[in-house]
Amino acid sequence: MTCRRLCAALIAGAVLNAPAAAQAAWIVFDPKNYAENLLSAARALEQIKNQVTSLQNEAQMLLNQARQLASLPTSVLGEIDGSFSEIQGLLRQADRIAYDVGSIESAFRQYRDLDADLSDQALIAGARDRWQTSVSAFQHALTIGAGVVNELPVTQTVTGRLVDASQGAVGVLQATQAGNQLLAVQAKQVADLTALLAAQGRAEALEQARRAAAEQQAAEQRRRFLAAGAAYQPSPVTMFHE
Repeated sequence: MTCRRLCAALIAGAVLNAPAAAQAAWIVFDPKNYAENLLSAARALEQIKNQVTSLQNEAQMLLNQARQLASLPTSVLGEIDGSFSEIQGLLRQADRIAYDVGSIESAFRQYRDLDADLSDQALIAGARDRWQTSVSAFQHALTIGAGVVNELPVTQTVTGRLVDASQGAVGVLQATQAGNQLLAVQAKQVADLTALLAAQGRAEALEQARRAAAEQQAAEQRRRFLAAGAAYQPSPVTMFHE
C-alpha cells in the first residue's frame, strides 16, 4: 500500500469514528431549511402587523364612541324653567276673575242675575264692578304682553348659544341634546304665546260680557222708568238770565 493510499484510509477511518457533534459541524448551510424559517418569520411578522392594525382600529372606534357619548357642555334648561315660572307668576296675578272654572262660574253670576229684585243702587254698583273687572283684565293682558316681550332678548341669546353648540357638536349625543334644548325653547315660546292669547281672550270675553250686561241693565232701568207712571212733562227753562 502506497503512502497516499494509507493517508486516505486513515482520514476515512477518523471520520467514521468521530462523534456525532463533530460530524454535524461539517453541515454549515441548508438552503431549504433557511427558506422555510424565513417564510415562517415573514408570516409571523404579518400577523403581528395585522394585530397592531386591529388594535389601532379598536382604539379609534373607542375614541369615536367617546365623542358620540360626550355630553353637551351648554344647558339652557334652567333659564327656560325660570321663564316658565315668571309667566306662570304673571298669570296668577289675575285678580277678580282668575283662570279657574269654578271662580269664573261664580263671578259671572253678576253678569246674568240682573232681575227686577235688584235695587237701583245695586244695579249701579254691579255695573261699576263689572267695569272695573274689564279694566283690570285689559291691564292684566298688557302685563302678560310686556312679560313676553321682555323675554324676547333672552330667548334670542339662548337660541344663538344652542345653534352654536349644535354646529360645533362633536358627536350624536351633543347634537341631539342641542336639538332637544332648541325644542324646549320653542315650547317656551309657544307657552308664552298661549299665555298672551289667554290673557287677551279673557279681557275680550269680560268686555263682551260687560257690554251684554250693560244692555240688559239699561233695558231693566228703562222698564222701571216707564213703569213709574210719571211721564216727562216739559217746562220752560231759562238758559241766560235776562
